[in-house]
Amino acid sequence: MARKVPEVNASSTADIAFLLLIFFLISTTMNVDTGLTRMLPPMPEKDQKQDDVEVKRRNIFTVLINKSDRLLVRGEPMDVQMLKEKTKEFIMNPNNDPNLSEIEEKEIPMIGRYRVSKGVVSLQNDRGTSYEMYMKVQNELVAAYNELREELSTSVFGKPYQKLSKEEKDAISKAIPLRISEAEPKNVGGK
Repeated sequence: MARKVPEVNASSTADIAFLLLIFFLISTTMNVDTGLTRMLPPMPEKDQKQDDVEVKRRNIFTVLINKSDRLLVRGEPMDVQMLKEKTKEFIMNPNNDPNLSEIEEKEIPMIGRYRVSKGVVSLQNDRGTSYEMYMKVQNELVAAYNELREELSTSVFGKPYQKLSKEEKDAISKAIPLRISEAEPKNVGGK
């Protein structure tokens, strides 16, 4: 006669699998795609008239990237490695050059009187522009602002920008506002 094999109680197997699933879902980290951090301007008041802000041509630092990943800055071809220094020069306008951005003296809390640029960096690219080139240009533009803020932070407060208090960072941001305008990509060279 055949011996009976004892049955294995599998009633809790589903519960254990469910608990393991929950454990791994909770303890696992997911890679999150990161994008560019940009603050949008605040929404206008409901009763405020929607007028287009007119910016003088002198105050616009136009950066164009074509589908061949070539850079055109204010109508002149430029290498991407020169972009950061040219952007800094445009923003600060150290010699009051009439071809660079206008400067306005402002009283800034914690800093005092400071020469604030009215300049805006206008970035536009072709639909065929490579993502790599677009990111290189973005990085150079943001690096220009970051370096200027770092220099001002060190000279005024004697410490790096990252170690400043919120109030001190706000003062630096008022002195060197991040003004990068991005236009919708176009088919500049193609159909």
